Amino acid sequence: MRCNILKTLAATGAVMILGLSGCKKDGGSNNDILIGEYGSMTGSTATFGQSNHKGVEMAFDAANAAGGLLGGRKLRVLLEDTQGKPEESQVVVTKLINSDRVVAMIGEVASSNSLAAAPVCQQNGIPMISASSTNPKVTEVGDYIFRICFIDPFQGLVMAKFAANTLKVKRIAILQDVKTDYSVGLTNFFRENFIKLGGEITSEESYSQGDKDFNAQLTAIKSKNPEAIYIPGYYTEVGLIARQARKLGITVPLLGGDGWDSEKLWEIGGEALNGCYYSNHSSTDDPNPILQKFVVDYKARYGGQPDAMAALAYDAALVLIDAIKRAGSASPDSIRMALAATKNFPGATGSITIDEHRNAVKNAVVVEVRNGKYLFKESVAP
Repeated sequence: MRCNILKTLAATGAVMILGLSGCKKDGGSNNDILIGEYGSMTGSTATFGQSNHKGVEMAFDAANAAGGLLGGRKLRVLLEDTQGKPEESQVVVTKLINSDRVVAMIGEVASSNSLAAAPVCQQNGIPMISASSTNPKVTEVGDYIFRICFIDPFQGLVMAKFAANTLKVKRIAILQDVKTDYSVGLTNFFRENFIKLGGEITSEESYSQGDKDFNAQLTAIKSKNPEAIYIPGYYTEVGLIARQARKLGITVPLLGGDGWDSEKLWEIGGEALNGCYYSNHSSTDDPNPILQKFVVDYKARYGGQPDAMAALAYDAALVLIDAIKRAGSASPDSIRMALAATKNFPGATGSITIDEHRNAVKNAVVVEVRNGKYLFKESVAP
């Protein structure tokens, strides 16, 4: 059993980790297995956290209904709202570990928030599974940090190939969010691969998460006459960018990553998004029977169509459940070892194998936005 001492210092609204505390145990009040979850239930990326929680709920409720784990113990998720902020992610994860005594953690969606919280989990020896943080640095924090999604080097390659080989464009502009690790990293990987494929980056412009006016950047981009614009940001800004681009007379396709994936994307961007494309983890058009059952069950429970964030969180919870079963224990160390040994797990988003870097090896899909629907375009293997 590993014991640590945790102290926090509140200063200027931030929390600094000075040390670690608490003895890890195969625990949970009333014999429940306590799992922490942290996500943006409110704030600018609230649909990410809400979708994530729905996926986790579905998996845990099904396991509990089937009799629980380890001789009838129930899974209980303790949810904390990060408000979409890295500093808040660190605070709530510290609470879940130190006060609530969770034995594993699920979260976050946004890579910046995962990067803020992962060191707390690593230092306390609590396994953390991000369903959908794609920045490579997340799992580089340490051997207790895992993910169920592909990573940005692959995602950047997927869209570079799609642009060059499928759309057959040669000149692309980039508009990136300099405030998020996700967007900056994805920009780098896309740029590198598109140039290798013989493409040209006509210009690079930037914005910050929360901005509303993109006319200056779009005007500069338009002057260079690109054949497409790569925007690896989140749906909140992408929808606004699309509207403003079309008003300026920019008609070329907009391309992006999985940060576009939200039911709110069309609500914000509307018809300006027609004929645009983004890389994603799955598509509800996929005939995978596990995914199709998940879609049916999700619609029955919540109404509407699940996004990839919900499906990935469902898979993250299923992988965690499977790891606890294989470990025969709810101790954090046993869970970590079982997670690392995950091979060919059949998930809603495809077969999941955790590699030596604790990343999932799996396919990506390209999705086309068309009249409020997100349509499968093509699949790309690693």
